[in-house]
Amino acid sequence: MEDIAKEVSSLVPEEGEGNSTYNGTIWCLKRVGKDSGWLRLYENTEVTIGRGLNVTHQILSVSCPLMISRNHCMFKQIEHGQWTVTDNESLNGVWVNGTRISPGKPRTLQQGDVVRFGVPLDGIPVEFEYVLLQSSLDKVKDFLTKPAGAEAKALTSRPKRSKRKFGTDETEANNPPDSDSKLYRRSNTDKSHGLSCPTAALPDQAGPSEPPGRLSHSDSSHHLTTLKRYNENLKALKERMGATQKRAAELEKQGGSSLEEVEALQEQMKVLRSELNSQQELARQRLEILERSVCEEERRSGMERNQQKEDGLKRQLEEALNEHRRVIEELKHEREGFQEVLQAKDKELKVTKEEKERARAQKEEVVTQMTEVLENELQCIICSELFIEAVTLSCAHSFCKHCIADWRRRRDECPICRQSIVSQARSLVLDNCIDRMVENLSTVMRERRTALVRQRKGLHSAPSAGLVVIQDDCDSDPSIQQSNTEKATC
Repeated sequence: MEDIAKEVSSLVPEEGEGNSTYNGTIWCLKRVGKDSGWLRLYENTEVTIGRGLNVTHQILSVSCPLMISRNHCMFKQIEHGQWTVTDNESLNGVWVNGTRISPGKPRTLQQGDVVRFGVPLDGIPVEFEYVLLQSSLDKVKDFLTKPAGAEAKALTSRPKRSKRKFGTDETEANNPPDSDSKLYRRSNTDKSHGLSCPTAALPDQAGPSEPPGRLSHSDSSHHLTTLKRYNENLKALKERMGATQKRAAELEKQGGSSLEEVEALQEQMKVLRSELNSQQELARQRLEILERSVCEEERRSGMERNQQKEDGLKRQLEEALNEHRRVIEELKHEREGFQEVLQAKDKELKVTKEEKERARAQKEEVVTQMTEVLENELQCIICSELFIEAVTLSCAHSFCKHCIADWRRRRDECPICRQSIVSQARSLVLDNCIDRMVENLSTVMRERRTALVRQRKGLHSAPSAGLVVIQDDCDSDPSIQQSNTEKATC
C-alpha cells in the first residue's frame, strides 16, 4: 500500500493546475503493477466497466473468463468533483480498500483508494486492481486504454486481416508474462480487452456435437475446463517452440552441424506452429460457446430473479400492511395505558413536590432559629465568635479558653460581672453542643469555624511573648476595655 501511495502522489497534479480537463487534469484508474490498461473516468458521464459490448471500458479476465460480469460496475461523478462506484450485482463483486461494497449502493471514493474487480484464485493476486488518481493528461495518456466504443469503431473501419502466423520473434524470452496465457490474439487491441458477449449464432465450425439453444450449467463447467486444458496446451507448445528455436540458434552458431539436423528442426517448428494455431482456434471457438451460454444463462437467471423479486415484494408489502395495522392497534392501547400512568405520576409528583417544599421550609426555619440561638447565647463576649474550647468561670460566665487566658494576663476578674476569678473549668458540654449545631449550618460558616479553630490551636502551640500591661484611667471603663480587647483579638 505504501508503494501504491507513492506512485499516486507522483502523478497527482501540483497546486494551481486546476481540477478540470480544460487545464489538462483528468481522473483515471491506474492499474497496479502495469504501465498499460489504465481506465480513464470521463467527467459528467457514467463510466461502465465489464466484459460486455455496451460498456465504456471492456475488460476480460485471462485466467477465468467469468471473473468479470458483462456490466460489472459503474463510476459516476457527483458534486464537488467526487467519484462514486456502484456494483451492478456482479458475480464476484467490487472491492474498495479490501472491503466488498454492497450491490446497487453507490460508494464514495477518495483519491488513492484501491479498487479491485473480482477475487483472487488459488493464491494468485487479483488480476484487475486499480488505484483512483487525478493527474495531468500528458503524464498518463500513454498508459490509458481506449473506450470500448472507440475501439470497436477503429476495428470495423479497417479491412479484415487473415489470421496471422506466429513468427520466431513472438516466442522470445522478452514477451510479457500475460502473453503466454492468451487464448487468441486480435490486432490493435489492448491486452486487458477480450471478446464481448456474442449475440449472433455460432458458425457450423463449432461442431455438430454442440446442442442448439441454451446450455446447461454442467455444459458451461465442461467448456470452462476445456478452456483451461487448451490454455495449458498452448503454454506447453510455446515452451517447446522456444526450446526448438534456441536449439536452431545454437546450431547456426556452431556452423558445423549437418544440414539434415537443421531441416529436421525447421520441420519440427512448422509442426509446432500448426499445432499452436489449431489449439488457439479451438480455444477461440470454445470461448465463444462459453460466452454464448453464459449470456443466455445470465438473461434467464435475470428474468427469474426479477420475477422472484416482484413476487417477494408483493408478499412483503401485504405482510407489511397487516403488520402496520396490528402495530397501530397495539399503539392505541399502549397510548391509553401510558396516559393513565402519566396522570397518576403527575399527581404523585405534585404531592411529592409539595412535601419537599414544606420540609425545606421547616428546615430553613430550624436553621434560622439555631443560628439565632448560637449568636445570642453561645458567643464569647470577648471575640464575638462561637465558643472555641469553652471555659466556665466561678461566676458561671463562659468564654473561649484563649480569650479568657489573654484577659487574665491584664485583669483577674470576670469581664461581664467584674467578680474576681476564683476558678475556671472546661465546658465539654458546650463544645459538643456547638459542634453538633455547626454541622447543620451552611458550608461557608462551617469552613469559617474550622479556620478559627485551627488558628486558635496555632496560637496555643506558639510560644507566648511577654506582654506589658499599661493601666490608665480608661481601664476602669468596661465598655472601653471590651472594645480594646476585641481590637486586640482581631
